[in-house]
Amino acid sequence: MPVRIPRANTTELATFGVAGVAGFAPFYFMLPGAEERLASQTARWAPRWERNVSYFASPAQRIAQRVEPRVERTVKRIDNRLPLEKVAKNVDRRIKYGIDKMDKMSNHVAK
Repeated sequence: MPVRIPRANTTELATFGVAGVAGFAPFYFMLPGAEERLASQTARWAPRWERNVSYFASPAQRIAQRVEPRVERTVKRIDNRLPLEKVAKNVDRRIKYGIDKMDKMSNHVAK
């Protein structure tokens, strides 16, 4: 019986498309004249993109302002929970111990 592969949904197609563009972009830029072609396309499409960005800019700004206090509180809570100072002091103590141990060994070998 043949194996049936399910049809790719829109998210999968978009993901593979972006991965393909990102993967082959360096090869595109190695071709001669790529910078000129990119510059001409940018000059052609940039005004349209700038007009369309205005549709997304204000809603995204409102969302960011609404989410910012919650994210800030969460980051502060995580910082307070993590024992970063204790870990840093422990690492410093271990490094100093290792250096002292190596000094003692080198003094012992030199004698």
